[in-house]
Amino acid sequence: MPVEPGIVFDAVWKKFQRGERHDSLRDLIPAAVRRFTRSGPASDELGENDFWVVSDVSFAVRPGECLGIIGGNGAGKSTTLKLLTGILRPTRGDITVIGRVGSLIEVSAGFHPDLTGRENVFLQGAIMGMGAANIRKRFDEIVAFAGVEEFIDMAVKRYSSGMNARLGFAIAAHLDPDVLIIDEVLAVGDHTFQQRAFTRLQQLTRSGMPVVIVSHQLDRVLQMCTSALLLKRGQVMGVGHPRDVIAQYFTGNTAGNDGEALKADAPYEIMEASISAPTIGSGEFLDVTITCRRREEHPLQGNESVGVALVSLAGATTVAALGTGSIPLPLPTHGVFRLDLRLQANVAPGPYSLDTWVWSTHDPTFRGPRLSLEVMPTILFDGAVQLNPTMSLTPIAPESFGANVRPRSDLAQKAS
Repeated sequence: MPVEPGIVFDAVWKKFQRGERHDSLRDLIPAAVRRFTRSGPASDELGENDFWVVSDVSFAVRPGECLGIIGGNGAGKSTTLKLLTGILRPTRGDITVIGRVGSLIEVSAGFHPDLTGRENVFLQGAIMGMGAANIRKRFDEIVAFAGVEEFIDMAVKRYSSGMNARLGFAIAAHLDPDVLIIDEVLAVGDHTFQQRAFTRLQQLTRSGMPVVIVSHQLDRVLQMCTSALLLKRGQVMGVGHPRDVIAQYFTGNTAGNDGEALKADAPYEIMEASISAPTIGSGEFLDVTITCRRREEHPLQGNESVGVALVSLAGATTVAALGTGSIPLPLPTHGVFRLDLRLQANVAPGPYSLDTWVWSTHDPTFRGPRLSLEVMPTILFDGAVQLNPTMSLTPIAPESFGANVRPRSDLAQKAS
C-alpha cells in the first residue's frame, strides 16, 4: 500500500502586485492588512498591476523523502516555501502539510529581537505547539548544536546573522517537527555548521520525515535530496532525480537551447554530438564526436574553434575546456566535417555535463548539444582532478649540506 504524502502542493498559483514588497515577514504583514481592507471580493484573476510569482506548481513529498527546490533568483523558490508554511495563501490551488512544521525560511524569522536566545527557544517551541517540559528536555541539545552557549542569555538583536541562522535551524530541527522546511539561510553558517546541519537533515530524512529545502548549493542538493524541482519565473521547468534536474538547471537545457546560434552570423554550427559511453570510470578514456557545418553565408570571424567544456554538476564549475584552437587544428572553410576527440577523464567521480561549443576568438558563437556523463570511482581519488604524478625518493647524505648539518639522531642524542 503506497505511503500517503506528508506534503502536497496541488496546482498552486500565487499572484503579487507590482510595487508591493514580499522580501521579509515585516513586508508581508502590512501587505496582508491592505488586502484585507481593500473593497470588493478577492479575485484569482490578474489585475492591471498583478503578476504570477508561482504558476501551476505541483509536487508531493512522502515520509523519508527530501525535495530540493532549485532555480535562479526570482524563480519563486522562497515564495513556494512561504506558501508551504502558511505565511502566504495561494491564489489558486490546494496545499496540504500534515503535522507540526519546523521551518527556517529567513534569518531570525519569528525571533523577537529584544528577547534572549533562551527566551526565543521557548517562544518558537510554543509556536510549534510544544509544551515547556518538552522544550526544556531538548534545550541543551539545541544550544550546543547552534554553538551559542556563551550568548544564550543575550538579546538576539545582538547576534550575528550566522548565530541567528544556527539557532533558528537548531530549533527547527530539534523540536520534533513532523515536516521540515528550510530555505537558503543555511548558507550564512560557517563550513563546520553547514556540515553539522547537513548531517542532521540526513538523520531526519532517514527517520521518515518529509523535508523540503531551497538551496543554491547544488552539491548539497545532489548529496541529500531524493528528488529535485527546478523553477524558473514561477513555473516548473523540471522535476525528477537531482542529478538530471541539476544538469538541466546548470546547462540551461530547456526546450530550444540545444543547437542555438548565440550570434546570428556564427560561421559554424554544430549539427550533432555524441559520446562513446554515458558512464565511465575515473581515469578512463572517453571518445567524443562532433559533426559541424560551415555556414558559408556568414564570413569567418577569425580564430574559430570547435570544442567541449566539461562541467561538474556537483560543484557547479567548469573543470576543463578545450578545442581545436588549443592544438591548433584549422577548421575546414566549407562543407560538413566531423571532429573526433579522445579525452582521459582524470576527474573526481560524479555527474558531469559535456557542453559542445563553437568559439570565434574568445567569444562563443554557437552552442551545441549538452551530453550527460557519469564518472564512477574506479581509482583512489582525492580532489577535483587527477594529475597522474610520478614520484621518487633519493637519500641525501647530511655532509652534502655542509658541516653545520647533522643527522636528526645526533641532535636527539645531544638533547638527551
